[in-house]
Amino acid sequence: MNNIQNGYDNSKYLSDWNRYPKNVGILAIESYFPIQYVDQEKLEKFDNVSAGKYTIGLGQSKMGFCLDNEDINSICLTVLNNLMEKYSIHPHEVGRLDVGTETLIDKSKSVKSVLMTLFENSGNTDVEGVDNVNACFGGTAALFNAINWIESSYWDGRYAIVVMGDIALYAKGNARPTGGAGAIAFLIGPDASIVFERGLRCTHINHAYDFYKPVMDSEYPIVDGKLSVICYLNALDKCYQLYQKKFKYLSSINSLNDFNNNDSYSNEPKKKDGSFNLNSANAFLFHSPYCKLVQKSFARLLWNDFLQDEIPDDQIKNLIQYRSLTNEESFLDKQLEKELIKSSELLFQKKTLPALLFAKEIGNMYTPSLYGCLISHLLSKPIQNLRNTRVCLFSYGSGSASSMFSIIIQENKSNRFTLESLLENLEKQRSKLVEQRIEIEPELYDKYLKHREVSNKKVPREPNFDSDMLYPGTWYLKSIDQNYRRTYDRIQTKNYNLEKTRNSLLQQLSNF
Repeated sequence: MNNIQNGYDNSKYLSDWNRYPKNVGILAIESYFPIQYVDQEKLEKFDNVSAGKYTIGLGQSKMGFCLDNEDINSICLTVLNNLMEKYSIHPHEVGRLDVGTETLIDKSKSVKSVLMTLFENSGNTDVEGVDNVNACFGGTAALFNAINWIESSYWDGRYAIVVMGDIALYAKGNARPTGGAGAIAFLIGPDASIVFERGLRCTHINHAYDFYKPVMDSEYPIVDGKLSVICYLNALDKCYQLYQKKFKYLSSINSLNDFNNNDSYSNEPKKKDGSFNLNSANAFLFHSPYCKLVQKSFARLLWNDFLQDEIPDDQIKNLIQYRSLTNEESFLDKQLEKELIKSSELLFQKKTLPALLFAKEIGNMYTPSLYGCLISHLLSKPIQNLRNTRVCLFSYGSGSASSMFSIIIQENKSNRFTLESLLENLEKQRSKLVEQRIEIEPELYDKYLKHREVSNKKVPREPNFDSDMLYPGTWYLKSIDQNYRRTYDRIQTKNYNLEKTRNSLLQQLSNF
């Protein structure tokens, strides 16, 4: 056993799948993001930094944030409640509920236990799963747990739900514009149109202090920006290489669908040896702390393909001079980075850029970040161009934990949960994202965060902001008592007036 290499080949088990439920995947999707945001171009001016530092250097447009009438429990209650209502999911139909978050407001009690509030009236307490915590990877860990349960001997035929959410805040400085907030929920089960490819999941976990939160009474992390980028790209390399290995084996035993129907590096015929490269998927989605890192990551995959001779040298002549670099040197060479971005630009625009809508408009949602990209990808194409395609996903959480896996988008297998109904719901969420949010000036945002740094530690307390400033159907924090116990309520559906809400919100913010 001492000679076993990384990515030990258990491939002899990979094709024995007849005992599993068929087409396990995502049946329904719901998202939630706060109503208020800060414009990144205005934030550049307020922070007195060079024009384009946040909008071009980071690739960000807007940054959503929560006020003190919302917390991690409330935004997860909102997204879960909305998912179950919109898709008519009865609590008794759910046998597992997993949560991914790194926004901890209690070192013992889980967000999942609070979400069980929505199951009380039904009497269903037989719902497995708790919280998963490892920086931005917790949502993916929760998703994997849900999939594993459905494919296990413990599955009782019910659905699983995955909820992931975070409120990302940073101290004043270079990292502040990489904040964001939001939550996403998935309904997981068999007979899905968005199916996880069995056998194609690869993980890299190691120890690093790139981003961490050791100060227990602070919402702000400690960040080593340079190390964080290196850790991210190194994890991407490891996962991509392991993924390629598994892909090639499964291809050799005819256990993969042939979805290699995408734009090539050249007009040459595609390889028939089962190798995986940037031509082997319709889209590549990444965890998105900021959009510029996503573009660097896509370019890094091109570098991997180049080193493995997956691209003809005459197509990438400007990379040949860098072939002798060590792996460590390649992370730090800025000229190589520029060449890779330039060489991969056209493919990036086709395969990844359309999936950055949520990342640009909301910012870094932490655990839901990758899956905001999935939503954006689904919204970026007509339904006929989504079907029968492969999407490759890379998830990363600092510390660090990462995985690469893939999905297949296919024809409907269920009359109840169709791809058409899923996309129709997501389109409504896009309209809300683009048309129904309120811009807050950076001066007010800065004043609010200064107030939050002090007030967030006090008990008992009630929120400073009225609940009627939130979207209809939103759960909100009512109060925290002297024993730190939190109570919540939900805004009932009402006639919503965005302009009235804007005026009221700006008035209250101006009082700080």
